[in-house]
Amino acid sequence: MGPADLDYTALIPLLAPHEGAPRWRVAWSGGLDSTVLLHLLTVYRQQRPLAPPLLAIHVNHQLQADAADWAEHCGELARSLGVPLRQPTVSVSSSGAGLEADARHARYAALEAGMAPGEIVLFAHHRDDQAETVLLRLLRGSGLAGLQGMPRQRAMGRGTLLRPLLPWGRTALEAYARRHRLTWVEDPSNSDQRQDRNFIRQQVMPLLASRWPDSVASLVRAAGHLEDADRALESLLPPLPLRINRFGDVGLSLDALLAAEDAVASLQLRRWLRDRGLLVPETRPLKEFLRQLRGDGNRVRLSGGDWVLERFAGAVFLLSATLPECGPPATLMPGARVALPAGSLALEPAAEGPALRLEAGEVLRLQWRRGGERLLLPGRAGHRRLKTLLQEAGVPPWWRQRLPLLYLGDELLAVGDLWLSQSSRYCARGGEGCWRPRWKPALATPKRPLSPHAD
Repeated sequence: MGPADLDYTALIPLLAPHEGAPRWRVAWSGGLDSTVLLHLLTVYRQQRPLAPPLLAIHVNHQLQADAADWAEHCGELARSLGVPLRQPTVSVSSSGAGLEADARHARYAALEAGMAPGEIVLFAHHRDDQAETVLLRLLRGSGLAGLQGMPRQRAMGRGTLLRPLLPWGRTALEAYARRHRLTWVEDPSNSDQRQDRNFIRQQVMPLLASRWPDSVASLVRAAGHLEDADRALESLLPPLPLRINRFGDVGLSLDALLAAEDAVASLQLRRWLRDRGLLVPETRPLKEFLRQLRGDGNRVRLSGGDWVLERFAGAVFLLSATLPECGPPATLMPGARVALPAGSLALEPAAEGPALRLEAGEVLRLQWRRGGERLLLPGRAGHRRLKTLLQEAGVPPWWRQRLPLLYLGDELLAVGDLWLSQSSRYCARGGEGCWRPRWKPALATPKRPLSPHAD
């Protein structure tokens, strides 16, 4: 597409399907690309009043001496455009992945903060950015998924990330900025060729273009071919059987996953993650995960940022990287329910079957495992260690500390709704004055797509 092709009407086919969103958030650095995007969206909304309201977000990473001046510039331009502006300040902590990756992680977290379900976050990445990404990943040895470049659309936080400018090159954005007399800030770090992307942009891409003038278009086209091939391969594979444990955690059958060779298993696993709105990990960690699954280790894990795949009991379960906290100790009366971060527990009437017989006004104490608890199971001889019971019952390790324990005084009466102890309040047949615990755990599996802040 040429420079004259870029105006608000060209974005209608890309943005119209998202006009029902509650809000469009614009990732705005103050630079050329994102300033063009913000201006385009402002004109778009003027011409299409039913489009969602805009919110520009300029993140201060505290990495540049001119950051305050950039924030002032963005404030003035946002006011002139009539666009609300949010300017969060973040601290970039080192994770060992490099400054660029760490800054991106902090920036994405700030962009997601306070996001309502269904909101759209728009980024200004364009065709030249895509070509650089594909070449950079090729040089890093990325697999089929990585060589597809940045997706035009994917899940992000509670909403969706969208890149509407990917069809246009840098020259089209520059022409638009000149035509509308836009002003923007220049980030001096963009000239630092110690950063791989800057070196590719300033040294490699011009050299390629001098020999192959259509090199940018060719790289982007090749990425599209790889995406088509990837989807075609995945469509030929049967879906893997699901496994859902008693706590509602969702996983895949380990035997079915490992029945195929690694190349096929990798495709199946990637498709399952993608169908759940998760960003697929790179080929190397995925292959290493499969290699470990074929070994004898029990605690095999693959981290995807905000989510984790973990092997347990013949399945691979998908979990949130940060599981709900247990919550503070609480009290529970017959007929009541207590809600805690790890789930909710109620005492329900039990007309028949094993239960707890409680006197009027008695209050049970709810607390969590501390270690050393022992339980006398009905019909069994001798007390058993709770740790052993949990292991024998196949309770996943991530739930063993999150099961509520019910006490009357110092006497342990129940472990969630898994076991009742042969206590002074145990009632084998239920009846009047008898109550049974009912535990509803909070989901450990991600409720909706999560984003690991990488593309």
